[in-house]
Amino acid sequence: MAPSRSPMPTLFVSHGAPDIVLRDMAARDFLISYSGKITKPKAIVMVSAHFETNGVSVVTDPNPGMTYDFGGFDPRLREIIYRAPGEPAIAERAAGLLEAAGFAVDRVSSRGFDHGVWTPLALLFPDADIPVVQMSVSPHRDAAWHFALGQAIEPLRDEGVLIVGSGAVTHNLAAFFAGGFTADATPEYWVQEFADWLAARIEAGDTRALVRYREQAPFARENHPTEEHLLPLFVVLGAGGAGVAGERLHKSVDHGVIAMDAYAFA
Repeated sequence: MAPSRSPMPTLFVSHGAPDIVLRDMAARDFLISYSGKITKPKAIVMVSAHFETNGVSVVTDPNPGMTYDFGGFDPRLREIIYRAPGEPAIAERAAGLLEAAGFAVDRVSSRGFDHGVWTPLALLFPDADIPVVQMSVSPHRDAAWHFALGQAIEPLRDEGVLIVGSGAVTHNLAAFFAGGFTADATPEYWVQEFADWLAARIEAGDTRALVRYREQAPFARENHPTEEHLLPLFVVLGAGGAGVAGERLHKSVDHGVIAMDAYAFA
């Protein structure tokens, strides 16, 4: 009998601005290098901060197109096409697991890849030969609710599916635009304190504190005036398994205020 396959890990990546795929920056280098360190999955469930719905939605589209949900960046970005297929069977499996856990699921028949999906995947899996199923976040729900979403879809890991959350460890765009920061600016103290608190709690497997980060983490609201860019983290945390401790795979800060950290849970 062949040995059973180990469960896939779950990943959280900070996708940054769309031009991460073009810029010379540490987070881009990390994503490119990490692609050779992970077992090729059967499919990817991608939870993007830029797919916001009232509740949870799963995309069943077998042939997703592209969504260039940004403006003012290098025009070459709009020439990039990430040609990964969808996978309706995996989408239906994820939806069924969520419904069995008590969630109402909206099945979305057609939705292109937003930049929270295609920018990190173009660096991690440039061949675009792995089916991708998109799953939403709900900015009207809290971290604990998203953690429960992840718990519901954890069985997918045993089926060769990689669950990836794509967002940002810090995401205060008002500070970014007001600050006049250079790309290599020294990280602001309130950014570093929040990112380090998050890393310590993740590496300790302190789920209780993490889902209450809004009350417990230093400068939580300063780093996340709105929560959508951190919510994918809680999905992959929940899918990582009971009491799982995560590993910080990468640490960097772009323009002094956008922490680009990445984590694995296994």
